[in-house]
Amino acid sequence: MNEINKSAAFWRSFPIFEGFNKETLVEIAGIATWRKWSPGTVIFQRGDEGTYLIVLVTGRIKLSLITPQGKELSLRQLEAGSILGEMAILDGQPRSADATAVVATEGYVISKRDFIDILTRNPTAAQAIIHYLCTKLRETTEQLETIALYDLDARVARFFLATLRNIHGEELPDSANLQLSLSQTEIASIVGASRPKINRSILALEEAGAIRRNDGIIHCHIGRLYGIAEPDDD
Repeated sequence: MNEINKSAAFWRSFPIFEGFNKETLVEIAGIATWRKWSPGTVIFQRGDEGTYLIVLVTGRIKLSLITPQGKELSLRQLEAGSILGEMAILDGQPRSADATAVVATEGYVISKRDFIDILTRNPTAAQAIIHYLCTKLRETTEQLETIALYDLDARVARFFLATLRNIHGEELPDSANLQLSLSQTEIASIVGASRPKINRSILALEEAGAIRRNDGIIHCHIGRLYGIAEPDDD
């Protein structure tokens, strides 16, 4: 595989660029700038102007909001392979959340001006972006549904399954190992619960044989997780 093909494969591994052709991906590589952020760095804040998007290559970035009472509400934890900041550069609105590097983090920054220029000149790429945004909207709807309609054990099981799908794709194996970099407190913020309740729910999943923890590795029984995530109402 030559260097151009390697570069195209790298950029296409990020969902936002999946539908881009090779020539457009070469352009993307040409406008991307490598950046590093140390742990605790506030990359941008809610209300900031959206002038760039970030392609996350290593590390972890937390998206959060500060409530009127001064408490932090964690919205999502993004890891390698994720994109953030794309909404603000596409709709022209301010940033909708704070973004903070949780650990040492590296990735590419792509400016709004250069990115919009590429989309303007490449209708196929613009169509691919529309598909990507529709997918993101469906994921957000599913997350809200999970919090509103399912009990906590089901929500935690769905969290594990969603994390596994990010690694393995939609077709999951019968069993899989998962090494989470998130604490129980961070998981609690994502699924809408307290840390003690998350701990009890994880113990319940273990008792049901859906997961088994060993030296930081979570061994997941996919069928049993699905059984808890999608309980039979009959």
